[in-house]
Amino acid sequence: MKLTIPTWLTLLRILMIPVLVLVFYLPYAWTNFASAAIFGLAAITDWLDGWWARRYEQHSAFGAFLDPVADKLMVAVALFLIVQGHPTPWMAFWAAVIVGREIAVSALREWMAEIGQRAKVRVAMIGKVKTTAQMIALLCLLYSVSPNTPFTAIWMGAPIFHIGDWMLAIAALLTLVSGVQYLHAAWPSLREDERVAREQTRKKVVDR
Repeated sequence: MKLTIPTWLTLLRILMIPVLVLVFYLPYAWTNFASAAIFGLAAITDWLDGWWARRYEQHSAFGAFLDPVADKLMVAVALFLIVQGHPTPWMAFWAAVIVGREIAVSALREWMAEIGQRAKVRVAMIGKVKTTAQMIALLCLLYSVSPNTPFTAIWMGAPIFHIGDWMLAIAALLTLVSGVQYLHAAWPSLREDERVAREQTRKKVVDR
């Protein structure tokens, strides 16, 4: 299997995950900036590998599989770090909504691919807006909830922590809406597959 540049960028993003965890807990004043910078670099590689694959037609089945895995792993680990750094019920709830939706939608996409209906659960515009809000939220929160950083860091007159907190809430709500849209798009196929399964079971009983 030949590894293309987009795939190498995706693998680099996965390698950044343990680095992010390590840097987040280092006992230095600059770790908040470094944690946010690592996550921001991962987000850039996410955009870059997609652009490179489209621009130079370097698509691969392995890359198509690995790219969403890398994205979900990075987001999940960042959320776990943030909840540990600021363990409040609401922060845990938003994180659980986002991670739970990703697991559910991934399972839905896999099932739809098995029955040849993957195209019905493509990423919609609201998903892209959700991703943007989520990236901004995680950048702000990684910067402001590091063990060595006070929550009072300011950007353009507003506390960075509160910007991230509100953006995470918005991202979680958009996550729920986009998840419902995915389910709505897949529902006819779900019903049809259930009908076919019932007919096959009935036929087996009759044949016996």
